[in-house]
Amino acid sequence: MIVDANPLIGLALVEGLIWLPQLFGQIFVPKSVKQEVLPGKSAPGEQSLAHAFDSGWLTVWHESITPCLDIDLDAGETDCINIALSSPENYLLIMDERAGRAVAKEYQLQVVGTAAVIGLAKKRGLIVSARAAFEVLHRSDFRISATVINKILASVGE
Repeated sequence: MIVDANPLIGLALVEGLIWLPQLFGQIFVPKSVKQEVLPGKSAPGEQSLAHAFDSGWLTVWHESITPCLDIDLDAGETDCINIALSSPENYLLIMDERAGRAVAKEYQLQVVGTAAVIGLAKKRGLIVSARAAFEVLHRSDFRISATVINKILASVGE
C-alpha cells in the first residue's frame, strides 16, 4: 500500500489512521509525502501522523524512486505513482486528487480514495458509522463529493 498526503490528512482528521495497518498491513509513503504531512506547523492531524511514523507501520519508502513518468502532478502524487510503476509488487494506491487518480488508472494501477477506506473500515467493523466520519471531514476543509459519499454510504447500508 502506497498512500499520498491528502488521504493521510483526511484519515488523521477522523482518527482513522489506525485503520490502515488493520486493513492493509505495511503502508509506504514517499519522502515527499512525509514532508508534506509533517510540516512542523502543528497542523490538524500532524500529531497523529507523527505517531503513525513512530509506530513503524507507516514507513518512508527508502529505495530510490525511478522516474517512470514525467507529468504535471505534485511531487507526492508523482512519487507514489512512480513507486507503483517501478515495483514488481502490485501496490494499491490511496490517492484523492482527480488528476493523480486519472494518471494512475491510465497506467492500470489500483487506486482508491479516502472515502473508500472509510467504507472499508465500516464493512470490516472498525467503525460504527461511516456517515459520522464523513461529517467530521465535511466540517473541516477536507472535501469529498456528495456523489462519492452517497455511493459509499449506500454500499455500507447507511
